[in-house]
Parts: sequence; structure tokens; C-alpha cells
Amino acid sequence: MENLAIYVPKLTTTREYLAPGHRACMGCGEALAVRLVCKALGRNVIIANATGCMEIISSQLPATSWEVPWIHTLFENTAAVASGIEAGIKVLNRKGKYTRKPKVVAMGGDGGTADIGFQALSGALERGHNFIYVCFDNEAYMNTGIQRSSATPFGASTTTSPAGKVSIGQTTWKKNLPAIAAAHDIPYVATACHSYPFDLMAKITKAITIEGPSYIHVLSVCPTGWRLASELAVRAGRLAVQTGIFPLYEIEKGKYTLNFDFPQLRPVEDYFKIQGRFRHLNKETVAQIQKRVTEKYIELKEKVTG
Repeated sequence: MENLAIYVPKLTTTREYLAPGHRACMGCGEALAVRLVCKALGRNVIIANATGCMEIISSQLPATSWEVPWIHTLFENTAAVASGIEAGIKVLNRKGKYTRKPKVVAMGGDGGTADIGFQALSGALERGHNFIYVCFDNEAYMNTGIQRSSATPFGASTTTSPAGKVSIGQTTWKKNLPAIAAAHDIPYVATACHSYPFDLMAKITKAITIEGPSYIHVLSVCPTGWRLASELAVRAGRLAVQTGIFPLYEIEKGKYTLNFDFPQLRPVEDYFKIQGRFRHLNKETVAQIQKRVTEKYIELKEKVTG
């Protein structure tokens, strides 16, 4: 399968727009993902950032890790704030205030996107604002204590969906946010992961050029919440893609492209066994998850070829 990343030179800027010295945990996949996104965005950008891990670790007064214009918003209104910024830029641009219009980017975690901020996001996409929304999905509310979100995968143990004698952990399947975003008929939707950095940066670079809303869903490995060693964050992201649990694809004006395809998917057990949040799962539950992952991957490939 043709890979979007091959069109991107394997070089990138050494300039950091998310400066070091922040308070992210060791091996934080989300901090790596934000760094990569910011490298692709460059300086001509205004970022609206929801409450969450990245806001908490980067904006400790009186210091900041942000080297670009940045505004902290509440969990629920990131897309609304980004919409207002974008509308304001349009007015200023009509008055000749900008020679080079900045791109507006909204950033939120899975909780601030799939749950608390879902209404604002849906409204912004429906209105057609010219902005990029990037969801950094670490699959739970990690900054407040590893509580489950609607993006938490089936079977994962969290502090509010704990595994035990009467529970396998999370009992609902992960909400499909890219499909929901695509249902708004927006120009561009993509999935990405920090473990495939050039693919991630290529998708951000493409989104910058698109007029209208773009939605990019980034799997961001959290060693703390996923109960894995910090040095395994990149490996875990690769396994999520290689098992088909988190395929990397794009939807451009309704047309699907699978960026990474494999002759054979690895078993989901390879992904589960390095994470403590899945260690309680028995063979029957793993087989149940494997069946669903295989079915969903087949459905995706049918959309690509259909």
C-alpha cells in the first residue's frame, strides 16, 4: 500500500515550538506527538488548547513551554474558542491586518474531545470553520487520575472501570471519533500516531493547506495510564497499528486511503501483553476483541477499495 510518508523528506526542523522543561511523565507519547505536530505547523499558527495533560505540563506559571501564540481553554469549549479566533482572523484579514493569515489549531485530549467537548466540536465542524482540530488520544482522563473516557478501549482497566471479580474493566467499545468527524462531511479526516512521525507530520502539513475544518486523531501512548515501561511508548504505538487496533488512514472528501497496510496483522495479544491495563484479560475476552478488530479492519479496507 502506498504510504503518504514517502512524499515527506526525512528531514525536519530542529526548532522546538513546544520547548523542553515541561512536566510530562517520562516516555510520554503525547508530549512527543505534540512536538511533532508543532514542528509541522511552524510559527504561523494560533493554538487553542483544552484543559488536559498537555495544558497541565506546559503552562505552569510563570513559565510556559509554548513558543507560538497559545490560549488555554476549558475542557468543553476548545473548538468554540478556535472558531472565534478563526472568525476574528477573517475580520482582521478583510481589514488588511494580515499579510499571511495564521492557521488556527485546536488541541484536546480524548476526554475533552469525545466527551466533554463533543458538542462544541460537532458545532464547529458543522459550521465549516477553517481550522485544524487535533485530538491527542491517550484513551483515558490521564491528568486527573486515569479515569475511563468514551475512547477507553474495551477491556482496559482504569480507576473508574477497574478490573475485578465482577468486571473485566471497560465494558463498552471505543468511540469512533474519526468516523463521527467524517460524518460531518468535512474536507479532511486522518488518524496518526507518534510512533510513525513522518506520517503524522505529513498529515498536519496537508491539513494546513485545506480550506475548511480538518480533524486529526492521534493515538498518544501514556506509559503511566497504560501501565507499561516508559521506553516502550514508541513500540506500543507501532503495535497498535500493526495489530489493526489503530489503523492509520485518511478520509479526503469521503475517499478513504489506508496509509499502512500489512500482508498479515499481528495478533492483538502482542499489543496487550506489554500493558498492565490488559493483563487481567482471559483468552476468551482476547479472542472476542481479536474478532472485532479483524472485522473492523476488513470494513475499513472495503471502504478503501469501494
